[in-house]
Amino acid sequence: MSVFQVKKEKKGKKKAATSSDEEDDSDSSTKPIRSEKKKNPASLFQTGGDPPKEKKSKKKAPPKGDESEEETPETLQKNSNKKGKAKKSKKQKEERPPSPVIEVENLEEFVLQPAPQGVTVKCRVTRDKKGMDRGLYPTYYLHLDNDKKVFLLAGRKRKKSKTSNYLISIDPTDLSRGGENFIGKLRSNLMGTRFTVFDNGANPDRANADWSNVRQELSAVVYETNVLGFKGPRKMTVIIPGMNADCERVPIRPRNDNDGLLMRWQNRNMDNVIELHNKAPVWNDETQSYVLNFHGRVTHASVKNFQIVHSSDPDYIVMQFGRVADDAFTMDYNYPLCAVQAFAIALSSFDGKLACE
Repeated sequence: MSVFQVKKEKKGKKKAATSSDEEDDSDSSTKPIRSEKKKNPASLFQTGGDPPKEKKSKKKAPPKGDESEEETPETLQKNSNKKGKAKKSKKQKEERPPSPVIEVENLEEFVLQPAPQGVTVKCRVTRDKKGMDRGLYPTYYLHLDNDKKVFLLAGRKRKKSKTSNYLISIDPTDLSRGGENFIGKLRSNLMGTRFTVFDNGANPDRANADWSNVRQELSAVVYETNVLGFKGPRKMTVIIPGMNADCERVPIRPRNDNDGLLMRWQNRNMDNVIELHNKAPVWNDETQSYVLNFHGRVTHASVKNFQIVHSSDPDYIVMQFGRVADDAFTMDYNYPLCAVQAFAIALSSFDGKLACE
């Protein structure tokens, strides 16, 4: 419970924000999401070999004011479905400090590289529903949440596909499967409860003799089914490849459907595989809602808000996602995730999963 408590201010309490829309999300200031523990988080994700090299694991000094700022009750935000009526909050204008300076020289390389250790990559996802068919097939855009608003990725659900299938591109105007800007895809099962994230490699059926061109599985997401209709926060499991001693992603190139991340996880074959979960929100009687501390990065309550953590260090936020406006969301990620992994995980939360609601 202490994870969700905040320091009290001497000048009296401020009310926590309580938006009531189920599709709304949580807060928007910007403290780096970083574990207070001194141990190197890289060790949580290493799956073999020697410990991470000392020079690669050094963290940058936190920006001034990171550790001294007090958290106010506004940082505790509603996460999902609620019981009872909520009071409507007065929206306060908050200035969000910009993301750390991040250079994107080679976009394709950057979006597949793990986030630098000790740096939270802060992004913004916008949803475009304008146009004839974008009501059903919105386009999602990912930008760095800084002054330059650097474009990173675009994603869109494919039409006429038996299951949910999102294409991810490094060009906002080219979302074609055969285009040279295609960087990855997100594919669901028939029920829409399990998702797999691939890079732009070839299908195993079209593999080279040495399998060097076969696509990698970058992540998998499992939503716990809710067939009885009980309302409450979503439960997510995220499976990612582990990292080697050089802090590089271990390639997972399944040759068939029985060798992917989901099957390995299901069979508890966890060699070179890391299991993560969404952080469970806590019920708040005062606001009659589930709350999570998003450190000011999310401003609206929503069933879609989530934080992804490792069970061994729930204070180290691997990724967080939440709404700040009707069609705008913040998406922040840390090592070992890359932009494509984080964006695809976020896209899975938009998909309509009747069994999960």
